[in-house]
Order: sequence, then structure tokens, then C-alpha cells
Amino acid sequence: MFESVSKLCIITDLDGTFLPKSKVPLPQDLKAVRRFEAAGGLFTIATGRTVEASKRYPEELGLKSPMIVFNGAGIYDAACDRLLYTHPLPEAAREMTRRILQDNPHAGAEVLCAASTWVVNDTPIERQHIKVCGVTPRFGSVDEVREDWLKVLFAMEPEEIPDFIRYIDAQGFSGVDFIRSERRFYEMLPRGVSKGSALTAYRSLPGMEGFTFIAVGDFDNDVEMLRAADLAVVPQNAAASAKACADLILSRTCEEGAMEELIDTLLCAPDLSMLGALHRQGKQ
Repeated sequence: MFESVSKLCIITDLDGTFLPKSKVPLPQDLKAVRRFEAAGGLFTIATGRTVEASKRYPEELGLKSPMIVFNGAGIYDAACDRLLYTHPLPEAAREMTRRILQDNPHAGAEVLCAASTWVVNDTPIERQHIKVCGVTPRFGSVDEVREDWLKVLFAMEPEEIPDFIRYIDAQGFSGVDFIRSERRFYEMLPRGVSKGSALTAYRSLPGMEGFTFIAVGDFDNDVEMLRAADLAVVPQNAAASAKACADLILSRTCEEGAMEELIDTLLCAPDLSMLGALHRQGKQ
């Protein structure tokens, strides 16, 4: 483990981890990524975004490796423009979503499919999310979405989320999991699917054998990926849930160049085995 930079892969969350509030990568972080890649390392992302919302990043960030998308329900390779892996929701998710929206009409909702984003309950927060993601959605009812569902995103004011979570917990839904992915978002995913399960699948992709994975994240939906990684890293602004499973807590936030700090640590280490010691200490 950690014998060579050429066998390291950094896989990072976007919002709150690699991206600051502006959603534009910091110049020093981009330069650090270029240094890491020039030294032989691989760099990619793990995001809750759809394929459509993620297609900008291979060009903007110069990504050469597949990306985890849909919060783990898919792995997308921009080089061949196809999903290498998907794990759809069960058919029962349709009725669950219908019931949730009947009981919670204030909740914005979108159904994410491989080729499209469906807005099935339009609200101001939902429209804001669509704008930030830069996608062109389709609008319709739950019954109109006939493609495979990869995840469902519910959007509402942060102060409404706790009551919504209590409502979901009381329903006893089976075959799905729910995760909070941001202060305003609560998501339905297939049971057992997360960025962590996708990272496990990622290890089996052609050419990834023997790589050491360094996962970087900041929020609840990154926890399983951090646990599945060989080295778990979080920025200083990370939520307590992410910090609790980190091997390394950076001194910088996502607004201050946390990725630069991590990459400088990797490239400046006189002996990469020191990171193996850090990993073992953090996992005890």
C-alpha cells in the first residue's frame, strides 16, 4: 500500500469538498490536481449528480478515469460516453414516492434516470437545484417516468428536513435506503447502494487492480465511501459524521484549498509508507 504515486487514485466528492460555494474549483486546487496527475496518480469524482449534470467535469477537470454518479447508483465513463455500472431502484419505489408526495406536498422531488431527470413535484427549491445542476429536466407525474429509476431526490427547506426524516422512518419502507446529501436534500437509493458500494465496484474495473483509493468527502452521503476507501480524508469544514470516520482531517476547508493540502501531503511525503501507517492508525 502506498508504494508509488502511480498506484494512487484520489476520488473526491464535489460540493463542500472539492468545490467551494461558488461551484468553481479553486485555481490552486486545479494546479495541485495537475501536479498529482503529472506524478502518475489518478484523480476522479464521486457525486450525486446525474450523467447529464456531470459531463462538464471530464473536460473542465481533465478527468481520465470513470466517475461515480447518482450517489453510487452508477459509474460513468466519459471516454466512451456510457454507464459501466448501474443499480436501479426497485419498482416499489414508484408507489413509495407517490405516497411520500401525497403526505408531503411541500417537498420538491425529482426522479433521476440514466438518460433524463424528471421533476415530479415542482417547488422553488427544486427549480433552484435544477438550475445549479445545469440540466434540462422533463416534467411529469410519477407514473409517467417509465425508465429505470436510479435515485429520487426530495428537496425542501433545511428546517423541514428533520420532520421529513421522522416521517420516512415511520413508514418502514423496504428495499430502499435514504440518505441526507445536503442540508436541503434527502434522497432515496436502492438498498445497500452508496458511494461506498460504488467504490467497491470501481476496484473491479479493468486497469484498477492494485490501486490504493484515497476518498475525500464532507457529508453524510460520503460516509460509506470514506469507510470503503484505503485512506479516508475530509476537509476542515466536513460534517461530524464524515470526520468521525476519517484517517486524515485536513487543516483547510473547501474554500481554502483543502485538495491542494492533501496533494501536497501526498507528493511531499519522503516515504509513502507513512500514509500506510496513518491509515492503520485511523482504522483501529
